[in-house]
Amino acid sequence: MTQPAEPRPAVTRPVLQKFTEAAGVSGDEVEIRRVVRETIEGLADEIRSDTIGNLFATQQAPRRGKVRTVKGPEGERPLRVMLAAHMDECGLMVQRIGKDGLLRFGKVGGIDDRVLVSKAVFVGDRRLPGVIGAKPIHLQERGDWEKPIPYDEMYIDIGATSRDEAERHVKVGDRAIFATRYEEIGRNAAKAKSFDDRAGCAILAESLVGRYGLEVVGAFTVQEEVGLRGARVAAHAVDPDLTIVLEGTSCNDMPFNPLHGQSTWFGRGPALTLVDSFTIAPIRLVRQVADLAEKHKIPFQFKRVTLGGNDAGSIHKSRAGIPTLAISLPTRYIHAPAQLISLDDYANAQALLSLILDHLAKGDLTL
Repeated sequence: MTQPAEPRPAVTRPVLQKFTEAAGVSGDEVEIRRVVRETIEGLADEIRSDTIGNLFATQQAPRRGKVRTVKGPEGERPLRVMLAAHMDECGLMVQRIGKDGLLRFGKVGGIDDRVLVSKAVFVGDRRLPGVIGAKPIHLQERGDWEKPIPYDEMYIDIGATSRDEAERHVKVGDRAIFATRYEEIGRNAAKAKSFDDRAGCAILAESLVGRYGLEVVGAFTVQEEVGLRGARVAAHAVDPDLTIVLEGTSCNDMPFNPLHGQSTWFGRGPALTLVDSFTIAPIRLVRQVADLAEKHKIPFQFKRVTLGGNDAGSIHKSRAGIPTLAISLPTRYIHAPAQLISLDDYANAQALLSLILDHLAKGDLTL
């Protein structure tokens, strides 16, 4: 890997705390976009946002040294690689403020109703503390005990006793995030509310510390959790020759899950996608990456179920078609208030991405 002429600040593991604790529910990614931009300042030749809210960090190919090129309508130019990770997270949105001061809400993204009740949240830009409440069990009908409480029978309690009091602090449309702090636990693991996909954003930020014989565009996308929307816009604007999506994926490796339902294993390395609900990966390229990881002794695994999807689903269908890989971090309790990742998987995903970019620049990987 060719290093820049001047030393650049390293993006280290503490950035995971900044990224995961920032607010950024789909459609309201203002805070996380600001945090990401501050983190990558000075690591790219150009940083800009678009009208939908995507954040782009472009590194032009170096003027000295070997640069991998391709031929296009405009002539020969450096190979352009887009690295994509989505900034948005699943969360809640205030839909109605009751006369009693309780906030009725809707879900933004795929959240299981069963993980909501009694959770602490922060509401709005001012991070107003609240608790998700519901009818207590001793007031429920016996038949209700056997089924989850639906979210539309829950509310957020901010301690207000009237609508007027609540409206002094909250407005309809405010987003709410889970009040979960980043913490490192157990054997080199970490918990937080939004590793899907702030861990991918951190890996992308880390990759910008280096320079390669390529044009690299980091795309921190929006609205993935509600339909892969920002990625579609980003792919059309960047028009890359290859995209690598950095994502979180389900990790259902619990003993009560059947083996065939365990999509990834915790701590066994980042996962490469072969096929999911939206994408069939370019198998020749996936095999080259797998061979590269094996040669350099970087642990990895294949995602072993075909359910789910990520920004690759929009990107690979953009323009005339874009070869797209997905490298995902196994994430336990994905889309829940507290998610868990292995920091070893995180480090190995960083190493694998760096290796791929280095070998792409050398021409060792064919598209």
